[in-house]
Amino acid sequence: MTATNAAATGPLLHPDLTPAQRDCLDALPLTGNHLVSGPPGSGKSLLAAHRAVHLALTGRPTVLLTRSNLLRQLLHATLDGLVVPGAAVVASTAHGWITRRFGRGAVGTADGWFDWTELTGLAAATIDASETTVTPHLVVDEGQDLPPGFYRMARLSAVSITVFADECQRLTETNSTLNEIASALGHSTRRVEVSGNHRNTREIASLAEHFRVSGTQPNMPVRSGTLPVIRRYSNPKDVAEDVAGMALRAPKQRIGVIVNSPSTAADLMRRLEQANLATEPQLYSSAAPSGRYRDLDLTRPGVVLVHRASAKGLDFDTVVIADAETDSVADPTEASLRMAYYVMITRARHRLILGWQGARLPRHLEGLEGWATMR
Repeated sequence: MTATNAAATGPLLHPDLTPAQRDCLDALPLTGNHLVSGPPGSGKSLLAAHRAVHLALTGRPTVLLTRSNLLRQLLHATLDGLVVPGAAVVASTAHGWITRRFGRGAVGTADGWFDWTELTGLAAATIDASETTVTPHLVVDEGQDLPPGFYRMARLSAVSITVFADECQRLTETNSTLNEIASALGHSTRRVEVSGNHRNTREIASLAEHFRVSGTQPNMPVRSGTLPVIRRYSNPKDVAEDVAGMALRAPKQRIGVIVNSPSTAADLMRRLEQANLATEPQLYSSAAPSGRYRDLDLTRPGVVLVHRASAKGLDFDTVVIADAETDSVADPTEASLRMAYYVMITRARHRLILGWQGARLPRHLEGLEGWATMR
């Protein structure tokens, strides 16, 4: 199919998409700015990859952006499975794309981002009508984690922007609400919602609802499973032995261990490496420049250890939140804490364990009888 034909006939449909996901893609013209919102498990990351492929068929450069490098790796793998001749898409972190786009003009700021006013000025100054054929389409996944200033700058740096976001999953201080994204992209921004939860069981989604802080209640999944487990671990060795046992009993499953402490992750990794698992465990560290602890294969079975800040957009057959006791001193009603658990819980497809150590159940895990089994 030529780029011209693609633009004329609209998006391609993929057989693995649900009717609601197909309707979402059909509702997105190949021009203009668009904001797509939906709950966890609605398939936003998959739709973002499809959207990027569709836009690439117009013949323009297309970039699929996300804040998280680990999610970028997963999106890259997703794009590899959507190979369409003539539809080359680059998956990049927002930081990486900005650095390549502006070079030395991309000066970092104390919050880990950039001087958005300066970059917006540079973007405006470098608009050249003779180069419109190389101005890219941008598709952003987990767009709530990028600040409003990014979108004001990107509006001058792209021929179109499509953002997939859920403001109930904001984990950073520099984030955006859906209204802020739409405002930054302009009044003509089209807003679309995609419904459904195709990831979690009803029991996992019901527990997640206990922690959701805003928005309307999404429809509950049809699929049922076992209740989540709130488990007290005696010590770090107990945690590692429990995770290793899961991996040995289910060697074809993907087990995500989400931690709040890098030292906890390193200790668990050491213990799991000594457990002679069928598949070598993986650990992601944002501090690693490259190599084993930076470049992971998220498609293969086995154990993956990630910090909660890097869990956004990922999913696993089983999720173990390994150190819930680190939040014991936090106010259990605090929005940032509740959003963090909402995100972590909704990473689980089939099984969820919320683990803690200590003498007393953390306050934010109290009162969950009926939603979870206490062990």
